[in-house]
Amino acid sequence: MSDTDTIRSTATGTLLTREARATGKRATPAWLRPGAWLPTVITFVIAAILWQVVAIANPYVIPALNDIGASLVEDAGMYWANFLTTLLEVVVGAASGILAGFLVAVVMAEFRIIERAVMPLVVIVMVTPIVAIAPALVVAFGFGMIPKFIVTALVVFFPMLVNALAGLRDVDPRALDVFHTLHASRWETFRELRLPGSLPYVFAGLRIALPMAVVGAAVAEFVAAGQQAGLGSLVTTSAAQANLPVTWGAITLLALLGVLLIVLLAVVRKRVLWWSDGDVNAR
Repeated sequence: MSDTDTIRSTATGTLLTREARATGKRATPAWLRPGAWLPTVITFVIAAILWQVVAIANPYVIPALNDIGASLVEDAGMYWANFLTTLLEVVVGAASGILAGFLVAVVMAEFRIIERAVMPLVVIVMVTPIVAIAPALVVAFGFGMIPKFIVTALVVFFPMLVNALAGLRDVDPRALDVFHTLHASRWETFRELRLPGSLPYVFAGLRIALPMAVVGAAVAEFVAAGQQAGLGSLVTTSAAQANLPVTWGAITLLALLGVLLIVLLAVVRKRVLWWSDGDVNAR
């Protein structure tokens, strides 16, 4: 075999090896690689160990993890009923607040005078502590579900409004000039240009709004003392009885609900914004 043939065979073997390696890398999902999940697992293990150490040393401060787990298993029916109540408040309240925030953002983006007239009032409402507003809503609407829906909607309204408005305004001037040249109507410009361009901002707002919806629902349940339903109410009543396993069990479910919403949002975003290069920072 000549030197040229030897070089060719070596180069061919190297290319095949690289292709095999590349194929192997593509075949393995990113989330299955140790580098993706191992740091998180280590962090949670360390946190669990520290929690157990503190719980054993201070049993009247925080309960042991096994006590929390036992409470979740033994009283699963109670937790599930309260979880469904909180989930209903989050779904209805968040959907209402998100829709209202987006619609108001559309109107403000199209009519600047509306923004100048309404935005100061919106800012005043948003900077007012929700804990102060919630009792007044309970007095006005009673101890039913309506005050909880309103509180949850108010919490998510502002993040959605601000991010949607930023997305609707962040339009490429050259593309806008093309639409004007083609004599596109305001509706066509919104449907074909402003709305698709605003979606990354909308999802950035949702990434803040959905976890905040859980906070809003819990706060509403804290102040609606007349109706003992929901994980927030369960936290309040169990803490008053010094029942720490139930208290932290309810807190755990609230946290899991927030994580579940974030995961679902990430899945939906990946399918809807498959054309987007990356995330947009929420405002």
